[in-house]
Amino acid sequence: MGTLHHTSGKERPSCLASAAIAALAASDLDEKCRRTQDLASRWEARQLSLTTSHAASLLPPDRPGRPKKPDLVPPHLVPRRSIRSRRGMIALLHAIAHIELNAIDLALDIIARFARLSMPRSFYDGWVMVAREEAKHFGLLRARLGDFDATYGDLPAHDGLWEAAQRTGHDLMARLAIVPLVLEARGLDITPSLIRHISETGDLKTAEIFRIIYEDEKGHVAVGAKWFRFLCHKNNIEPAASFQAMVRRHFRGPLKPPFNDLARAKSGITPLFYRTLSPAGN
Repeated sequence: MGTLHHTSGKERPSCLASAAIAALAASDLDEKCRRTQDLASRWEARQLSLTTSHAASLLPPDRPGRPKKPDLVPPHLVPRRSIRSRRGMIALLHAIAHIELNAIDLALDIIARFARLSMPRSFYDGWVMVAREEAKHFGLLRARLGDFDATYGDLPAHDGLWEAAQRTGHDLMARLAIVPLVLEARGLDITPSLIRHISETGDLKTAEIFRIIYEDEKGHVAVGAKWFRFLCHKNNIEPAASFQAMVRRHFRGPLKPPFNDLARAKSGITPLFYRTLSPAGN
């Protein structure tokens, strides 16, 4: 585990990197979300510096802080049921809540892990926004689980998203390629049909939560695409070819259609990026 500067519940870190690490390390979910929202508010108010004189020792933990539950199991052991049943809706909400919790930690990790790079301040503005919105999503989903007399941690979950983060912790371009441009972009592909199916069951409250998530995720993919292209241009390399090389090196398996080409393009990734990585190849 990297060196971690611990902060008590009453202490407030003075720089963005240490604030991100404190939120990332928090195992209590309420504290994690509170620290994330506090980080965002203080950064936007210009009350946090980017780093401090001891920035070289500010390394994020290898794993984020988490509660004892849920149990982490292989993906095929995570329950999947029809959303037309109460148990099925709980399973869906739980699975997406787990994804959103990982997304909070991934945004915090990219802030902390790459704070020492000479990136423009707007790079960190973007990821602070992402972290804040992922915390909002997680809160909405936890509250909705409560409406079904369920809570996050009741069902098992898998660790695939964080494993992707671990494989790309050494390289900002790789992290941008895999997390926002593959994993989050997948949400753009599947969420519209999911919203339709949920709406057909008459659960308009849950459908609205997924609409909020979908609209925000477009912006998250756009943040990733913007800075991936920035680094490609800075290094004088072609973005689509570089993306394909990163995916082949760091992502397990092909990219699965169908693709939401319109939403992806509006977020900055055109079919030239991903079509050749799909089994269909078109």
